[in-house]
Amino acid sequence: MNTNVVSALSRGAWVLIVFGIIAVLFGLVAIAWPGRTAVALAWAFGVMALAEGVTSLIALFRKDVPISKGWVALYAVASIAFGCLAVLNPLAVAGVMLMFLAAWLIVAGIFRIIFAIRVRKQVANEWLLGLSGALAIVLGVMLIAYPGAGLVTMALWIGVAAMIYGVLQILTGWRMRKVTQRF
Repeated sequence: MNTNVVSALSRGAWVLIVFGIIAVLFGLVAIAWPGRTAVALAWAFGVMALAEGVTSLIALFRKDVPISKGWVALYAVASIAFGCLAVLNPLAVAGVMLMFLAAWLIVAGIFRIIFAIRVRKQVANEWLLGLSGALAIVLGVMLIAYPGAGLVTMALWIGVAAMIYGVLQILTGWRMRKVTQRF
């Protein structure tokens, strides 16, 4: 194996292992404190939106912007407004984002049911699509009825996903490290 490739794999292995450990730790924190995690994620989205907004404001003064300056200004203002709101009141933003998710689930569920009815003669087992639509509607209604539980549940799922991702990163990094030690 080429020494440059071995060297790159060796560095990449450690990066994967470190990222994996960070992801597992994040997952553990998200599972241990799901309410705080939901608020922290909304706050993090706010910080990212503020950064996007400031970057877009700076782009307004450049001559080589490929998008209309009106759109850039609108995007900058919307990003800064959302960012400020999310940083100052992350719990409210998390709740609003959850309500958007709930509304989308209800609309998606209705769509799936209608689609299943329309294709019932052409598709076998279309009732599964209809059932998935009904479940989406139920989930959307439950998120509206119990938003606190919805936020906690989302944070728990994010925590579990982060842990799985982290373990996979660690395993991949460990395997890459073993491969590079042979050379």
